[in-house]
Amino acid sequence: MDKKGLKYIIIAVATVALLMVIQYNRPKEINWTNSYVAKHKIPYGTFVLNDVMEHLFKGKIQQVNIPPFEFLKENEDISGTYFFVNNNVSFGEAELLSLLDWVDKGNTLFIASENYEEKLLDTLKLNTATLFSGLENIRSHKHRLVNPLLNSEDGYIFKKEDYVTYFMKYGTDSMTILGTVANIEKNKKKNEEVNNVIKRSFGKGEVILSTFPKAFTNYFILKDNNKQYTAGVLSYLDDSRTIYMDNHHKSGKAVYTSPMYVFLNTKEFKWAYYLALIGVVIYVFFEGKRKQRAIPVINPLKNQTLAFTRTIADMYFEKGERKQITEHKIAHFLEFVRSRFYMSTLKRDDSFYTNLAMRSNHSKEEIKALFSLLEQLEAKDNLTDIELQKLNSAIENFKKKSHGK
Repeated sequence: MDKKGLKYIIIAVATVALLMVIQYNRPKEINWTNSYVAKHKIPYGTFVLNDVMEHLFKGKIQQVNIPPFEFLKENEDISGTYFFVNNNVSFGEAELLSLLDWVDKGNTLFIASENYEEKLLDTLKLNTATLFSGLENIRSHKHRLVNPLLNSEDGYIFKKEDYVTYFMKYGTDSMTILGTVANIEKNKKKNEEVNNVIKRSFGKGEVILSTFPKAFTNYFILKDNNKQYTAGVLSYLDDSRTIYMDNHHKSGKAVYTSPMYVFLNTKEFKWAYYLALIGVVIYVFFEGKRKQRAIPVINPLKNQTLAFTRTIADMYFEKGERKQITEHKIAHFLEFVRSRFYMSTLKRDDSFYTNLAMRSNHSKEEIKALFSLLEQLEAKDNLTDIELQKLNSAIENFKKKSHGK
């Protein structure tokens, strides 16, 4: 290798090393995934919520890792509060009916979700609508608890959502409003508040719904004094009964089964993995260039159609089956006329002869003579080699002249 090539290699290696150092020392990006998993410490995980609830409701928290349908079927005599928090909670008809039957016995169902299934809303005689953020404060909303003992003077500001969902009731059933939300606009003295945390009685029990699940995430609880809002909502739970924390209906994964997650989630392992890949690529490039084997030449498959046709023809000819050869020859010629000149060969009259003569560069008499020969040979049972040769010559001459040769 000459000095010029060695210089380029050194520059390339130094550049790659510099990029790797910069990338390694870059601050770790924040993961804003909507997880809601109890073990996750990312902004939208619920590690803090579960830790707080363990202290607020000592000895009353039970983690549930299986679907509610299975859990209630296996534990028919339990009572208390079933707690769900996720950006989307959708049970399905069978599971929802099982939960509502459990609530009807005097228990509490708590759900914090941005979206609700139609079956649950219809059962509780509720509708949902959307409130988009104002033009002055994009992605900002003010949340408030109705109870003045639980609410702060300025409300609770959240600046991470373009819109919020809220509840509207229909029918005459009573609905207790626990929390509201409104846009933030300075020009208006009082913005219209809509209901986003409500309580509804159901049989002997009750259902508490919130369209603000991010109030229970790590980011919201740890920011400013927002923890008071979360604590205020949790104060509506009965602390004398068991609270069952759902870990099944979650957008994130509680356990990562892929072994690559360990490497890619740890900075040191990730860059060790990248270095190994770069080393393999370099090794393959240099070693493969020196030791590459000759690529064998693979000849394409030959078209054996013509040879097969000749073999079949020889078989007929050796057996003296000239009648069969004639029939195949005529059938093939008629198919040629149909596909080449787009004409039907079923009716052979003067009109047929005239059209074929015009299209094939023949005279009408020549066409009549050709088809007269075909009819004669078709009618005969025993044919000679001379007649077979005459048929072949007539067909070949017709094709040559029709092609303009």
